[in-house]
Amino acid sequence: MANVGQYGFGAFDFPRGWFMIGSTNDVGETPVPVRFFGTDMVLYRGKSGKIHLVEAYCPHMGAHLAKNSTSYIVLDGEHVQNESIRCPFHGWRFDENGQCDNIPYSDFIPKTACLKTFPVKEFSGVIWTWHDPEGLEPDYPLPAFGNHYGEPGWLEWEMVHLGDLDIHGCEIVDNMADYGHMAPVHGSTECIYFANEFMDHVVHQYFGTRHRRPIEGGVHNMLVLDTWRTGPGILESDMVGQYHGFWLIASTPIEDGLERIWSGMMVRMNDGSTAPTPEEIAGAREFATIGISGLAQDVEIWTHKQDCINPMALPADGPYGRLRTWYRQFYNPRDKASELQKRANGRTVTLDRREEAGVESEVWPV
Repeated sequence: MANVGQYGFGAFDFPRGWFMIGSTNDVGETPVPVRFFGTDMVLYRGKSGKIHLVEAYCPHMGAHLAKNSTSYIVLDGEHVQNESIRCPFHGWRFDENGQCDNIPYSDFIPKTACLKTFPVKEFSGVIWTWHDPEGLEPDYPLPAFGNHYGEPGWLEWEMVHLGDLDIHGCEIVDNMADYGHMAPVHGSTECIYFANEFMDHVVHQYFGTRHRRPIEGGVHNMLVLDTWRTGPGILESDMVGQYHGFWLIASTPIEDGLERIWSGMMVRMNDGSTAPTPEEIAGAREFATIGISGLAQDVEIWTHKQDCINPMALPADGPYGRLRTWYRQFYNPRDKASELQKRANGRTVTLDRREEAGVESEVWPV
């Protein structure tokens, strides 16, 4: 396992950005222990339904706020009160801002009795947090994910936990520039277009290919994808093939060199004017399952590869160097981001066979 220092990305062990830390269904009435960015934290849902994320250990005597099932604080249903959480050890209560607001046996409450809180949003069936080593507010918004979640005619994604990998996040992000693995790993049979475009905190991958998986009538499927990363932790892909799908891949550091990966896909079943039929639902679910299994092919590779600090890259591989320059902005102080963005911004076309394949140019950017 390589740590971030070996890659030489910048000053911080963990990057700046929006990251997934769970699914909506992961958090009910019982506080949940989680660990990300080398920090133990607790997720809990207040009585209003709002999600809160706080540091895990009570400042009084260090008890873990969530890892308990036998304290009478827990047994009596006093663990979460309104938007506050109580320590199961001595009952100190902390409000949604992390400030201690009640000690059962004392009228005196130290002003320094507080928990660190973390920004958290629940959106599109996913729980997100903003992480910034400098403690600054977000400098870019959480994506809207095509506004497809909950839209009529669309199958909602169910995020699948694909594993915790002993790998640096860079090795996952490298896929954005990796043209060469599309045929051996993902089954492309005739690649037509592959390009990357770097735009500040976003990088796009434009890809078009015919695929070995046959669809109805035995015709090989044509896939057209616009895939983009918003920061280091969120990948979205708008893909048109047998169905129109919208894919999400989320990766979040647990430790330096240990990443948790989730994936899910929304699929358009019909135009939304009528309720989907059982056949439409089944077909969409199958398409989503196939898409997620495609990422599982990457996960198998990542699980068994060694660290790649300096790729032996060819021009035909794709722009690994430019991608890693883009990636560095998230490991450096924010005031250095614009300099790194200027170095990365622009487009690299690795493959363009549109004319000989008879594919309309406007399908992908020129």
